[in-house]
Amino acid sequence: MFIINLTYIVPLEELDQHMADHVKYLHKYYDKNIFIASGRKVPRTGGIILALADSKETIEQIIKEDPFYTNRLAQFDITEFLTSQYHPDLKDLLS
Repeated sequence: MFIINLTYIVPLEELDQHMADHVKYLHKYYDKNIFIASGRKVPRTGGIILALADSKETIEQIIKEDPFYTNRLAQFDITEFLTSQYHPDLKDLLS
């Protein structure tokens, strides 16, 4: 599992011009069962995406499709972690 940590590097007004395309991008990877949760940080300085993939390299390639990446609107940091415990309802997703 991976935590994708976005930190916005432009004013929110500029970022919001690309929000609809960013949401389409998110839905693409939700449909592929790669993204499992996402949302804005509080305060709104960036966002978090939880993702499932075979490798960090796969996540790096997926990030390159994000309009926030291609338009240089956010910095992306990736943390990989091994799920040792999780809610029982996630068993089918994480198996």
